Amino acid sequence: MTPNTVMNLGTTALEVTLMLSLPLLLAALVTGVIVGAFQAATQINEMTLSFIPKLLVLALVVALTGPWMLHTMVEYTRELIMSIPQLVN
Repeated sequence: MTPNTVMNLGTTALEVTLMLSLPLLLAALVTGVIVGAFQAATQINEMTLSFIPKLLVLALVVALTGPWMLHTMVEYTRELIMSIPQLVN
């Protein structure tokens, strides 16, 4: 296994990780900004007001993007397992 192969494997793993985490991170960021603006405008400092909407939005995003995420992880894992004989030689 050459250093170039290791770098390609690492790069691909990071790309897949970024692709899978991006929808959840963006949803949490947007929800946090909206709830934060609402809390600042109304001067309500309730912790559950920021936690519950994020939880609901993340559950919705997982329900919508879950099949795509699972398909992406399975395809990456399948490609990685299929490339083991080439990596060993």
